[in-house]
Amino acid sequence: MSIAYLNGEYLPLAEARISPLDRGFLFGDGIYEVIPYYDGKSVGLVPHIERMIDGLAAIEIKCNKSADQWKVLLDDLIARNAGATNNLGIYVHVSRGTDVKRFHAYPENVEPTIFCFTFDIKDPEPVDREKVHGYTVTTSEDLRWKRCHIKSTALLGNVMHFQQGHASGNSECLLYNANNELTEGSSVNAFIVKDGVVITPIQDNQILPGITRRIIIDSLKADGSIKVEERTVTMDEVHNADEVWISSSSKEIAPITHIDGTPVGDGKAGPVWEAAFRLYTAAKFTNS
Repeated sequence: MSIAYLNGEYLPLAEARISPLDRGFLFGDGIYEVIPYYDGKSVGLVPHIERMIDGLAAIEIKCNKSADQWKVLLDDLIARNAGATNNLGIYVHVSRGTDVKRFHAYPENVEPTIFCFTFDIKDPEPVDREKVHGYTVTTSEDLRWKRCHIKSTALLGNVMHFQQGHASGNSECLLYNANNELTEGSSVNAFIVKDGVVITPIQDNQILPGITRRIIIDSLKADGSIKVEERTVTMDEVHNADEVWISSSSKEIAPITHIDGTPVGDGKAGPVWEAAFRLYTAAKFTNS
């Protein structure tokens, strides 16, 4: 049985209990992270922790753990769940805590609830465009809130968009704003490729500062063989792209083969994806 962490205690996941007056339950008032570990080695652990600390500060949750203390806790949890020999993800959830009443304003003098557990993740995809699993997506206007750069636990908007894709038999839903500009997916960041150039929407309040996204960009820039641009991307560019990718901690870099039923390029993973995924794979354990 999976061992979880809850407010200073390690216990079987099935025994973890949180009050119904916890603000994470009542309001989605919290921050979360998902961090992959492959054979006990984390991917982007340091930037994941930094993003979580930044998110907690943004919504004014006071948590007294330092980055080093978080790292010790998470590495320990992986070890307790046999992470040295398995591929595991850690879900980290910090809510504002439990108050004595339901009231919208931030309460004073409550301790945050810290909850972490592990789950199995699949093996990485092969760095081979002929063997990789391709994804299909649908598209929709982005109807979520305007603070998507904060990794909030209040994910109903994302869930509804993801369900839209899932219900139509697709893997994801790519989102665009009122100006018909690509933002991201319901649970992923997005990239396009045109004429050998990798292009991804600029980082602003419309998209999550994805850790995998950052590792991809940094690895491409460090190598220099593939040009990468961060800029506004129109949906016309998406539909006319040579390749389209999505990225996340669990999917790494996943090629999109069809958008709204129409093939992307030749309907297969492209050569730039294969080259970029090779560079990402070589760099992904940096900053862990």
